[in-house]
Amino acid sequence: MTDRPLTLMAVHAHPDDEATGTGGVLARYAAEGIRTVLVTCTDGACGDGPGGVKPGDPGHDPAAVAAMRREELEASCDILKVSDLEMLGYADSGMMGWPTNDAPHSFWQTPVQEAAGRLAQLMRQYRPDVVVTYDENGFYGHPDHIQAHRITMAALKLTELTPKVYWTTMPHSAMQRFGEFMRESGQDMPEPDPAEAAATAEIGLPDDEITTWVDATAFSGQKFEALAAHASQGDNIFFLKMGQERFGELMGTETFLRVQDPTGTAAPEDDLFAGLR
Repeated sequence: MTDRPLTLMAVHAHPDDEATGTGGVLARYAAEGIRTVLVTCTDGACGDGPGGVKPGDPGHDPAAVAAMRREELEASCDILKVSDLEMLGYADSGMMGWPTNDAPHSFWQTPVQEAAGRLAQLMRQYRPDVVVTYDENGFYGHPDHIQAHRITMAALKLTELTPKVYWTTMPHSAMQRFGEFMRESGQDMPEPDPAEAAATAEIGLPDDEITTWVDATAFSGQKFEALAAHASQGDNIFFLKMGQERFGELMGTETFLRVQDPTGTAAPEDDLFAGLR
């Protein structure tokens, strides 16, 4: 045994992603005394500016947006009791097909091995027992999410570490419930472009293919507040429109696909640290 605390590392693309997909597990495991490390890959500069001004519109200052989103990220981490925040600082690439995808310093244009080397150094520093990131499609096709997946898997190969590794996902049953809620409440989802619509159709997994269901309902209030801390992106965060009670019902359980497990724990499981404690 070692005195080193059990450690969870979540690798996310932008400020606010930590709250949407893993706010529950970050808060739950922090409360259980586990060290929680958040790695945020980009500066979020392609997000909305003050007053909801969109990237490319007059008045959108990417540097100011990045600074604002860093403050929001730090506030979110305080709410979730994240032990350590690491920011890789790459330029936000924007949605798939945006001109910002091609910017020389965008995350999407960064060589995978370069960014993976930096992440591997953080993995060696923190020695995570559990690593969480996205699947090959970045959950919904965003270039920075895809790149976060790529550098995480490449970084793991560069280290001698053998943590449990998970990709965030959502069961098809939850996607259906979410759609029903939106229809019942009369809320219209933003109309995606064809590329986004195609990517959205691929979101999630059949319930019986999901390996890990973590009940973080008791921490859904923290998750909601962490998401609300990203106030500048309120137009884009339609989960907040549910209200906290319904949010907890629909978003309290977080689900994952386990892709590496040195413990041999049977699936399905209800704990990312099953077999480790």
